[in-house]
Amino acid sequence: MGRTPKDYLGPMRVPFLLLPPVCVFLGVATVYWETGRVHSGYAFLALLGALSSHVSVNAFNEYLDFKSGLDARTQRTPFSGGSGTLQAHPELVGWTLFVACFSLAIPVVIGFYFLKVWGWGIVPLGLVGLFLVVVYTGWITRRPLLCLMAPGLGFGVLWVMGTHFVLTGCYSLASFFASLVPFFLVSDLLLLNQFPDARADETVGRRHLVIVKGERYSARVYGAFLALAYLSLLVGVALGVLPKGALLGLVTLVMAVPTAARVLRYARDLEGIMPALGRNVLINLLTPLFTGVGLFMAKWMG
Repeated sequence: MGRTPKDYLGPMRVPFLLLPPVCVFLGVATVYWETGRVHSGYAFLALLGALSSHVSVNAFNEYLDFKSGLDARTQRTPFSGGSGTLQAHPELVGWTLFVACFSLAIPVVIGFYFLKVWGWGIVPLGLVGLFLVVVYTGWITRRPLLCLMAPGLGFGVLWVMGTHFVLTGCYSLASFFASLVPFFLVSDLLLLNQFPDARADETVGRRHLVIVKGERYSARVYGAFLALAYLSLLVGVALGVLPKGALLGLVTLVMAVPTAARVLRYARDLEGIMPALGRNVLINLLTPLFTGVGLFMAKWMG
């Protein structure tokens, strides 16, 4: 069977690339709330860097999971287990590695540009981001606590605070508290997606929380992180760091509460937990989106 354009896009996991724009939007919103203006060109570069780094980590994951044989042992779901591209077209393994490396080069180049614009302040975030992309699949997934925290650190703290920095040349408490929302949510997203993969992951040496502590313990951690995401907004507003409009992000609690309850109830039941994986994706997308909208509204109305 011949290859199609979809096959070449497969290692990028395009359907999962909605999260970077949402996180960058949240960072842009903190800038707009604090300054009332946004440099559109810098915002575009921040988005391009975020998308490229996500494509890179996805492609590295596809490449390494194929090489280790993990993908052949994984029961794929709509939310976990990889794209299946290399199982269908193993001849694209070289292309996948090229995509991973080329995509990684894009945020590096963008980082050097902002180094020239704003100076050395961007270097710590850039180095941490580069480290996370390169070593996530092969090293971080073997360290339970780091594996739990790394996704949220990348998508939350690095992207939200990084966007704020490239637009303003400085960091802020508002961007930090806003970044805690995707920090806890995205860490939860990867944690929950590890439930279906745990047994297969263990065969190739991975040691994430579900493997080390089990589904019941991990389900409780999932609920705690979900609560901390919303608590971050409440604390940020209570301290006066974020405006009350940011509390618009709390509207997704109507999905979060039943989702956490389902995860706790069906922690060891793959079929029972599957609806929670779908709702969890929506929570990850809508909560930072509504929080960002609330920040824009606070500026317009203030």
